[in-house]
Amino acid sequence: MEQTPVTAPPKEEIRILYVQQGFESVDQGMIGALRALAGALEVASPEEMLQKAEQTNPDLVLVMNGLHVFPAEHSEHIDLLRSRGIRTAVWFVDDPYFTDRSLPLARHYDYVFTHELSCVPFYREAGCSEVHYLPLAADSERFAPIEPPRSYQSDVCFIGSGFWNRVALFDELAPYLSRKKVRIIGGLWSRLQQQELLRPHIREGWVEPGEARIYYNGAKIVINMHRPTESGQDNANTANLPGLSINPRTYEIAACGALQITDVREDLQRYYRPGYDIETFGSAEELKHKIEYYLTHEQERIEMAWRSLRTTRERHTYSDRAARMLAIVK
Repeated sequence: MEQTPVTAPPKEEIRILYVQQGFESVDQGMIGALRALAGALEVASPEEMLQKAEQTNPDLVLVMNGLHVFPAEHSEHIDLLRSRGIRTAVWFVDDPYFTDRSLPLARHYDYVFTHELSCVPFYREAGCSEVHYLPLAADSERFAPIEPPRSYQSDVCFIGSGFWNRVALFDELAPYLSRKKVRIIGGLWSRLQQQELLRPHIREGWVEPGEARIYYNGAKIVINMHRPTESGQDNANTANLPGLSINPRTYEIAACGALQITDVREDLQRYYRPGYDIETFGSAEELKHKIEYYLTHEQERIEMAWRSLRTTRERHTYSDRAARMLAIVK
């Protein structure tokens, strides 16, 4: 941690109104980065956006995601801001899972940022002129190494909802995992067929980022598996755009200095080096083999985990992402 201090880039003379959505790990990471980077920063809820824009007259209104919690007249409000000469930007961080909802919103902004590679041409072809790929990151204040209580320690941990691809994986691994100290945390895990074997290891429900950090630090191995992208019960993606980009959990696990074994998405190797600072799997059998290997090769596990921490603190913080964004919009 001492060797990899996270420093803010030079300040920009820009006044920003940041409209948060409620993803604490993303919102607070960006707020902290922008506060250090922008000349002035105001933070508003979606309902406060217009009023605060009138009060502060920002150079830029940056909306995080623009989905789920915004009022019905959200697009009208964005149009009104633009008519007053205020530039507007949105960063979609749920792509491509809700593109049926994000596409109609995207057309109303001056700048569209997305963390998903496959959505860049999608938004451009729909008429958005300024579309930019901006990967996610880790909030280095909230996700960092700590000493976890014994009650949070495990051999293997997974945090996330029980989407069908994840359920299939854990059903296949259930006989093996049931003999380990395992934590499975999230919703929808009633979908499992192997309930009898895995029920003692499951904690149903949402976990806040602060507690997720403790679980990550307490785990010898953290599994990361991306959700499926096909439109249906869990998604609104009728364009069936593929998922090419890694999720925020990839960065957050690494920022805790935990060994991560993840499935592979196309842009993973832009950010981490499989076999060096992250480990990967392509099947349940491969995952089982690698879990067993790293549980019995502790020094290799620790060294890879700490390399992932270094990589993340040096390259994948919200200070970096905010600076990239402002270089485009200033």
